[in-house]
Amino acid sequence: MSIIEIKVTLEGIEPAVTRTLQTPADIRLDRLHLTLQAAMGWTNSHLYMFEADRATWGIPDPDFGGEDLPADKTTLGEVIEDTGKKTITYIYDFGDSWEHKIKIGRITDPVPGELYPRLTEVTGKCPPEDIGGFPGYYEFLDAMADPNHPEHDHLKDWYGDTFDPNQPQTDELKLEVLKLAKRWKPRKPRK
Repeated sequence: MSIIEIKVTLEGIEPAVTRTLQTPADIRLDRLHLTLQAAMGWTNSHLYMFEADRATWGIPDPDFGGEDLPADKTTLGEVIEDTGKKTITYIYDFGDSWEHKIKIGRITDPVPGELYPRLTEVTGKCPPEDIGGFPGYYEFLDAMADPNHPEHDHLKDWYGDTFDPNQPQTDELKLEVLKLAKRWKPRKPRK
């Protein structure tokens, strides 16, 4: 098993929202999606799609049609090998259209005793779900930062807390990724 380091950047957001992960090359894209959800702090409430070299992977919708290849039958390593791309796009929530760039980093051997995937670096806090994409997020930031803003109290009640885009919940995010790694840990063969 090879381990691929990936750096995930939520495009168009300031302050920057990035995550660095180490993930097995043989992770299926549906599991990579769940890993990204945990690492970013999203809630897995919307559809998603991976894109590289004009090919897309997601959840085929029999009612909608579409050209998406099945994410549960393709691995990250296969996407890299088949497309030759070092950057993959991950889009989450087609309404808000959160676009993430996944940059492929070094490929190494796994460290004995470590569980994968692993979240190793966290920068910035993800926008809340269903905020209205980039325009809604920036309006949300303005309102949350200004107690005199006409929407401040309403948005604070809606969000349920204060919001600091520079203060991600790093330990909580790492724990959520670790839970996935434990759940997906290869089982030792029975004797």
